[in-house]
Amino acid sequence: MPGPARTPSLALVTLFVSLLPFEAPASGDPTSPDSTLAPYFLVQGGDPAVDRFPLAETDVEVAISGPVAAVRVTQTWANEGERPIHARYVFPASTRAAVNGLRMALDGRVIEAEIQERRQAERTFAAAKQEGRTASLLQQERPNVFTMDVANVMPGDQIEVTLRYTELLVPRDGRYEFVFPTVVGPRYVDGGGSGAPARAPDAPSAAGPVVALDAAEAVGSNRPFTATPHLHSGEAPPSPLHLYGTVAAGLPIHEIASPTHSLDARFDDQGVWHFASDEENARGAGDRDFVLGFRLAGDAVETGLSLFEAGDEKYFLLLAMPPARVEPSTIPPREFVFILDVSGSMQGFPIGTAKVLMRELLGPLRPRDRFNVLAFSGGSRLLSPTSLPATPAEIDAALAALDGFEGGGGTELLPALERALALSPEPGLARTFIVITDGYVAADDRALDFVRDHLGEANVFAFGIGSSVNRHLIEGLARTGQGEPFVVLHPSEANDAATRFTRYVATPVLTDVRVEVAGFDAYDLEPRVLPDVLAERPVVLMGKWRGEPAGEIVVRGVTGTGAWSQRIRVEDAPPLAEHRALPILWARARIDALTRTGFAEPDAEARAEILALGLHHRLLTRFTSFVAVSKIVRNRREPGVDVDQPLPMPAGVPDAAVGVGAEPGLLGLAIAVLLALGVRAALRGRAREPMHSMDRAA
Repeated sequence: MPGPARTPSLALVTLFVSLLPFEAPASGDPTSPDSTLAPYFLVQGGDPAVDRFPLAETDVEVAISGPVAAVRVTQTWANEGERPIHARYVFPASTRAAVNGLRMALDGRVIEAEIQERRQAERTFAAAKQEGRTASLLQQERPNVFTMDVANVMPGDQIEVTLRYTELLVPRDGRYEFVFPTVVGPRYVDGGGSGAPARAPDAPSAAGPVVALDAAEAVGSNRPFTATPHLHSGEAPPSPLHLYGTVAAGLPIHEIASPTHSLDARFDDQGVWHFASDEENARGAGDRDFVLGFRLAGDAVETGLSLFEAGDEKYFLLLAMPPARVEPSTIPPREFVFILDVSGSMQGFPIGTAKVLMRELLGPLRPRDRFNVLAFSGGSRLLSPTSLPATPAEIDAALAALDGFEGGGGTELLPALERALALSPEPGLARTFIVITDGYVAADDRALDFVRDHLGEANVFAFGIGSSVNRHLIEGLARTGQGEPFVVLHPSEANDAATRFTRYVATPVLTDVRVEVAGFDAYDLEPRVLPDVLAERPVVLMGKWRGEPAGEIVVRGVTGTGAWSQRIRVEDAPPLAEHRALPILWARARIDALTRTGFAEPDAEARAEILALGLHHRLLTRFTSFVAVSKIVRNRREPGVDVDQPLPMPAGVPDAAVGVGAEPGLLGLAIAVLLALGVRAALRGRAREPMHSMDRAA
């Protein structure tokens, strides 16, 4: 028999033999020590005298002035049960938030929180909890994940806890965007875990046994944030979310809208835009990120130099706008490796959006470009041992494979990155990794550190798919990998995101960026090395200065047409009180640099500097926390009950995101790929080596 007649059957035999032993690690295995770190579903019932939903409502007030957003978040806690409770809530924050204040209001008294070293704050909170005092503790688990603990919430209590933060809004392609994350998505915990000791007491789960904390741990707040109760998919958040604020841009606003929430809006006589989320849908507003985008008239962008004097320390912020992008006539060939998340949390809307995005990303590639696809969940499958030419036939085969699978399994991103990097690079081609995921993985720190450690071997672009993605991971991957982040909230946005990606990789706006100063005594600059500018956005530089505000700052770089420079006269920017946010914005940027984007333990010198910055600027960091304690002993009789406030499942994310097992997604992908390629080989009437078979993960 000639070879072509046997090709399809041989491919299928090879497929089933290779796939039989493959199964994802199940974090729901009761014997697994990591099962105690995983998210779980809230089980109703238990003691009816205990309020399991103590977070009554959340108010978010936003004031955007120029490129700075000041945000005040007020959480109202109420105990409608009959026993005292100690409540805990895991909630997200902006990746750029500089949290610099916390206060607690109780019985008409306002208590301003102290900033303390993290362990000291935990001891202060634990002592207050044990003594029967009402107390609140705010801690950072990730740069974009916080925990709030409130001790001794008595029956009938209503306690308001307010945190304040500031962030810098950097426009991209002429558009400003403010994001307020509303929910922390469930984090898949792999064998590395989060390093935390155990789940909270009384945490029911189908994923494994409950492990009680010892006395020292139970009064503190070092429970893993990943061990959080969630509501089922589609179940409304238990408390309403109210969002409102103002935008005072300094220039007329040309376009403003929210793609995520319905808004009531109006302009006042001063040209300030007032907005408020739709009150009729307040209870359903907390299952997806709130996004507000706006453009200024004529697509103007806030640029220039801002100065502020804070006693002995003086700070500056420089926003310098590069020229418009110049499209080159010839673009060199490139190699693109698509690293696609097909885990359980990607089922439904996210994986459907990812498929649309993949079609849009593959379409513009040219035959001299090369590409590969690595699909991952608890394991991974590779489209081809070596990258393929981006011909219409190869792209059609890859797209056909994408139609044949759904999400399933855990989210093992780090092994996928390692496997992609181990691929033999194509000679003479610049390699780019495109990661497509919702980012629901606890070990995001190790993935970021891996990208940083291998900087230069491949640029990384990251696409976050979903209504409440892990922006710390998405933005961190791109920033560390010298690429750009994209967040695709809806399938309708996939085309625009793919178009922007194609434009970014085709030609940077500005390369070899550097800053020179003359007559201006600047120091402690952040960032210390300016990255290439891929999107059309300002060059951002922060720092301190001594002496008089004099001299000039020169920004230089290379565009598509040659050398470029911009000069800024310092004398034209006198120090102003309105720029009082600069010290904490600079401190946050400095802390980000010291933590190296990822979450690995910094060395002793960096840790000491982060601690000093947090205490000096009253900033929430990995090593500093806010704690507020009432002076009055309010609980003298009955020990409180620990309660974890449940989180809603992010909109569009299925229940499969909590508790994972086998990986039907990868099986479907493998079958679809081999069937598509087998049929194509048969039609061509010749035998073909099984280059495209999705090989089993090593």
